[in-house]
Parts: sequence; C-alpha cells; structure tokens
Amino acid sequence: MKDRELHTDQDAREVKQNGEVGNTDPDQNFQNERNEIRERASDRSEFMGVSMNVSTSNLLKNGCYFRVHHNTYNDIASPRRFLISGHGASAPSCEIEMGNKGCEKRNSEFSWWIVVLGLSMVAILLTGCLRRGLFHSTDLYPVILMTGVVVLFSLVMYVRGVLKRENDGLASVRAETIRLRVGDLVHVGFPLAIMVCYAVHAWAGSVSTQGSILEMLRWSLLAMFALLAVLLAASKDGMRWLAFGWQLAGGVLVLSGILAVCGVLPLPYGVMRTADPEISSAGARLGGLLQYPNAYGAVVGMYALERLTAAAGVLAGRAVPARRLFAAVLPLMPAQAALLLSESRGAWLAAGCAAAAAFLQRRGARLPLLLALAAPLACAAWLYRQLADAQLAPAPVPGLLALAGAWAAALLGTLLLCRLWHSGGPAGRASALAATVLACIAAALMAAASTAERFAAGVGTGASRLQLWRDALRLWTEAAWLGHGGDTWRNMFRAIQSSPYVGGEVHSGLLDLALDTGLLGSALIAGWMLFTLRSIRRFAPRLLPPVLVFVLHGIVDFDWSYALSWMLFIWLAAWAVALRKEAEPVSSHHHRPGHIKRYAVVLMLTCWLGGTVWITARYSGADMQYRHALTEPMGTTASVQYLRSAYRLNPYRPDLAISLARTLPQAEAKLILLNSLSHSPSNPDLYVELGRLEAKSGEGKQAGVYFISAIARNRYDVIPQRTALYWMEQATMREISEGKVRQAQKTAAIGIEIYERYKELASQVNTERMRNDRRFQLHPSSSLTAENLHRIAAGCFSPQVLNRRTRMLSPACSNFSTDGNHQKHV
Repeated sequence: MKDRELHTDQDAREVKQNGEVGNTDPDQNFQNERNEIRERASDRSEFMGVSMNVSTSNLLKNGCYFRVHHNTYNDIASPRRFLISGHGASAPSCEIEMGNKGCEKRNSEFSWWIVVLGLSMVAILLTGCLRRGLFHSTDLYPVILMTGVVVLFSLVMYVRGVLKRENDGLASVRAETIRLRVGDLVHVGFPLAIMVCYAVHAWAGSVSTQGSILEMLRWSLLAMFALLAVLLAASKDGMRWLAFGWQLAGGVLVLSGILAVCGVLPLPYGVMRTADPEISSAGARLGGLLQYPNAYGAVVGMYALERLTAAAGVLAGRAVPARRLFAAVLPLMPAQAALLLSESRGAWLAAGCAAAAAFLQRRGARLPLLLALAAPLACAAWLYRQLADAQLAPAPVPGLLALAGAWAAALLGTLLLCRLWHSGGPAGRASALAATVLACIAAALMAAASTAERFAAGVGTGASRLQLWRDALRLWTEAAWLGHGGDTWRNMFRAIQSSPYVGGEVHSGLLDLALDTGLLGSALIAGWMLFTLRSIRRFAPRLLPPVLVFVLHGIVDFDWSYALSWMLFIWLAAWAVALRKEAEPVSSHHHRPGHIKRYAVVLMLTCWLGGTVWITARYSGADMQYRHALTEPMGTTASVQYLRSAYRLNPYRPDLAISLARTLPQAEAKLILLNSLSHSPSNPDLYVELGRLEAKSGEGKQAGVYFISAIARNRYDVIPQRTALYWMEQATMREISEGKVRQAQKTAAIGIEIYERYKELASQVNTERMRNDRRFQLHPSSSLTAENLHRIAAGCFSPQVLNRRTRMLSPACSNFSTDGNHQKHV
C-alpha cells in the first residue's frame, strides 16, 4: 500500500512539472495530465485506482497537490488543485476508477444534462426578454409552465445521479457533478420566503386575492429560476453558460431597440412618443422590448456596465491584439446609445453612480476603465443626438449609416487610445489621457444639450413621484408589519390619493413591496440584496456595478415589477457563485442527508412545483376562455359558456365576475358579485355593478350604499360619479312607479348627497390648483340630474300618472326634464 502511494506521489510531481511548462490551454492540460496518470497506472499491476480530490484539509496526510492552471478571472488568482491519493477511507470528492465503463457512461449522461440545463436557462431568459419583460400576468403563465417542467426534469436527473452513485458504492460526487452548498441555496430561499408571504395573504384574505395569487406565482417563478441558476452555476462549464446567456440576452435587448429606432425592425410600442417636454425632450423615448423607457434604460445600463468592466479587464496590462480588443469593446457603443435613447434620468443617474463605484473600486486599474469608456460613450452621445433630432424616426438608410459610422468610430477610437497609451513614451500617454478626458467631456455636453429642454421644462414628474410616495407611506402605516397583500397600490391608490394624479404604479419597488408584504417582505429583500452584494464583492467584483444599477434604480421606479429584472439579478448572483467555485478548492467531506430528510425535501418540492403548475394552468385556461368570450357577441350562448368556464377556473378575477354577472339573472348575478367582492373588497367597479343591480330592482337605499362605497374607493373619477347619479335617478323613478313615494324621496336625498360631495370635491380641485391628470371636474349632465332629484325630493310629481316603464310629470313640475341624453351611462 505504501509502495503504491509513493508511486502515485511521484507521478503527481512529474505531472506538476510537465503541466507548468506544457500546453497553456487549461482544458488541454487537464486532459493530458489525467491521461498520463492513467497510462502510468496501467503499467503497475498492484495499482487499483487513482482518486482525484479537490480539498483544503489534510493536505499532507492524503497526498500531494499539483497545479492545473491559474484562474485570473476577476483579478482572483488561485490554482485549481487536485489531490492524488490511494486512501479509500478518505471519501474523495472525485473518484476515477480505471476501467470502469459505467463511470464514463454517467459522465456522458451528466454532460448531456448540463447542456440541456444551460440551453433551457438561456431560452427562459430570452423568453422573458421577448415577452415584454414578464410584466403582465398573461406573459407569465407560459414561462412558469416551461420553467416548472425544466425544474422537474433537472431534479429528476440530479436525484437519479445521486441514487446511482450510492448504488455503486461511491461515497461522494465527481468533480464534474453539481456541488451545492447551503449558502448557494440562499438565493432560492429568499424568493421562496416572499412567495410564502403572498400565499399567506391569499389564504387569510387581503386587498385582492387575485393580486396576491399572481404575485405568489411571480415569486414562485423567480424561486424556480434561482434554483436552476444555482444548479447551473455549481456544475461544470456553468460559468460559460451564464456568460453566454448574459451576452445573448443583452445583445437582443440592445440591438432590437436600436434597430427599431432605425426603422429596420418593427417593434410595436417600442418607442414612446409624447408632446410633453417634461417627459421627453426629443418627443420620443426608446422603450425597446420592455415598452417602458425607464425600465429599459435600467436593464441596458446593467448590461453596458458589465461589458464595460469586462472590457477594462481585457485592456489592463500589456497591449492586446486588435481582434481581441474589438471583441471586448464591440457591445459598448450600442449599449450606451440605447441607455441614452431611453432618456431615463433615473437610469442615467444609477448607471453613473455604479460606474463611479467601479472607478473607485479598481484603484490601480482605473485608467483601463476610462480607455474602454471614452470613445464608445462619445460616439453613442453623437448617435443619440442625431436620432433625437429626427425624433427617433430617421429614414432607414441614414439611420443605419449613422449607426455603422458611430460603431466603427468607437472601435477605432478605442484602438487608437490604447495604442497611444501603450506606446511607451510620455508624450503618447499624455495624448491618450487628454483624448480620453476630452471624449468624456464631449459626450457629457452632447447628452446635456439634447436633454436641456426637458430639464428646463421643470421637475413636474419628480414632484408627482414625491406626492405618490407620501400617499404610499401613509397607506403603508395602516399595515406596516405584514402589508395589505398583492397589488395593494393598484387597488387602493384611488381611495387615498391626495390629488387626481394618474399612478397605477407607485414608482418605487421598495415601497410597492412594503405595501404588499410590510416590513417582513422589505427585510427579506434587503437581506437578499446584502447577501448578494457581499458575495459579488468578494468573488466577482466586476459584476458589482450592474447589481448596483438594479438596486438603485429599482428603489425609485417600478423595475422590480418586471420579472425579467429579477431574473437578471439572479443571473448575476449565480454568475458570482460560479466564479467562486472556479476560484476555490472543493472540500472532500460530502454530507449525505438521511432518508427522512431527503424524502421531506422531495415532498416539499413536489407540493411547491405541483401547486404552482396547477394554479398557473387554471389561470391560463381562465384567461384563454375569457378572451374567447370577448370575441363573441355579448349575451350569446357561446359567450355565456366561455364566461362560465373562465369563472370556474378563476373565481377571484373581478372583471371576469362583472362580465359574467351582466349575462345572468339578477339573483344569480348578485351572488357572483358578492362572492367576488369578498375576495376584492377594495375594487370600486364591483360596488358600482352591485349598485346598478339594486337600482334596477327598485332598492334605491341599498343602491346608494353601494354607490357611496364605490365613490369612496375612487373619488377623483368622473365616470363613477355620473353613473351613481344616473342610477339613483332611475331608482327613484322605479320606486315612484311602484307607489313607494316616501322611499323614492329618501332615495332622491341620497342622490343629492352624492352630488353635493361630487360638487365640493370638484371645486376643491379647481380652488387648490391640484395637478389634475385625471381631468376631474363637475360634468354639466350631473347638474341636470341633481335638479331632477331635488324636485323629486320636494314632491313635485304626480304618482298616478307614472307607471313602471314611463315617467310623466305633473303640471306643477312640467319643466322636469325627460331628456335622457345627459343621463347616458358611460
């Protein structure tokens, strides 16, 4: 035994010497070294096996290390080391049994699985890009189903490999297999915890059960995506797959937006056009595949900064060949141009802060960062100026020529700056430094000149956001610890808004999450981000700037409502995990969980995946049936059947319940509306619909209660106010026709009360000169309706000449208006 160990150590030393002076390709070195060990082992009849173990403990007891290659990625230089050992009791992490064909078969199966996993992850990320960033729930359903299938397949393959190794008597996994640690699964635990928060709200009751379930599905998708990302990062070649997916997704987002501006690629709603100088100086802003310029600017800013730090790493040190330099800086100019074309001041500021952090962080390598930034930024600013002058609608040929010229100038300018800097002489370096500074100043001046009109127009959008945030904080204090549940702001902002602004989004990811899940959810998000930032700062410092852009801009806008933004954050976190695993050796101790724990984990994963896929399938089917119903004529048999089928699949959707109720008898419609109201107690449309049903049945008092509740939940909207007054008048007419004169007068008094509140609120908006985005004002038809209600309340009518369907006025009230044009229900 000792003789075998001595031979093995001697082999390792010889391999170490040969490996350090041999081929410089790391993968080729690894293959040559392993083949050489096998050949030496086959010549000794007493040699039974070679164990290759990456370990940090018992270095002298278990064998000797040899160096394969240095990992210099992210400025981390640490050798990958393998331990040659003959001890069977050391429980090696990577065991190669010579002549074992089953082991080679398992390796090929595992490599095939990694390829499938990598391709699936890239496909999911690209799908998120192409489906509007997964902002809308209808875009989420197919991605959740696809991700669930990939997760199930990955877990089956992983468990199958573990069981095979145990059946073969292997105590641990190979170096090529997935090596998961508890710290890696933290990235799965945080989104799972937030998903549980929304699930509890959906079960216990919240502002919107529908909103809570949709947010639960969104975070379940993110947890599944994080699990797949961690599995990919912990596998062999995971880092390459992550780098490839990031490059592909970023390239698709950037180039699709640029080509849409140039008129080459048709992209509906890819460019937002407006005549308001407070929103855009050029009259148009690039929203790209996300269809929202601010979120698009943040995402392409993340991509641009990651590519910038990568290019700076290539330019650091000695001069590099032109081909390698062009490959490094190729994406910079279009990415920076897309960021400028979004005209998102928040994204610019976040990207600037992140770039400054990268500049301060690099210390001795700051100049390469400037060399990589200067020429692409100046050319991107020039291209932005040209396209902005054309209001982002140039003719295709001039637009493409401008793009090609700016791109070529960026590449050649960077090459010239690098050649000047590496020329060796003081004059060359001074020229390079001066040109770099001038290029950055020129870029800043061109960008400022293009947006000067917007800055001069005022800070109206900023003031509006401050008002939004004040109202949101006031709403948050009502349920500070646990929140109100999913979609709190969308369902409740109309009831608490201090002025008639339009704001379906609170424009702050942190506030939105605090409204939904309270301090508990905010603490979970903060913990996840701090953990990720700490991990990236230690093992992948060049990925820190894009993560900072995600965090900073998400606080002041609603990027976090896009599932794609969280996917990119998870992608960067997994990339850091992969880099850490490349830089550190692997422990030889492999903990095998007991059967009870394993079965418990399998049961929980099954319940989670099964529940997510089941709910998603039901909601997706309901959405499909509802869309079919909308294509049919209202009230037809086919339309009612589609609506009933959709309601059975998703009884929590308020607009679906309202559409179905309008096709049913009054008693059944009321039951459906009341059931929906129990799941969405803050939805004003449900109260309006219930008030309409009560008014049609002649129950004016109850109709007034519902209408007052609806208006309280949507004060600054003209339509509910006019609708309430119209149906209150109809209720009085019906009650008079039925001989309920005293009840009709009471109903008319309730209608008058609604009108007086409406009139007072409209006067307040005009007097205080509030920002009136919703154009809230007193409508003339409401004044005429109020006059009729006043006459009815005063008893100016003759009930003997009224019947159930007509309204005939007494001579004392001959001027009572019977013209129903002003009462038309909008």
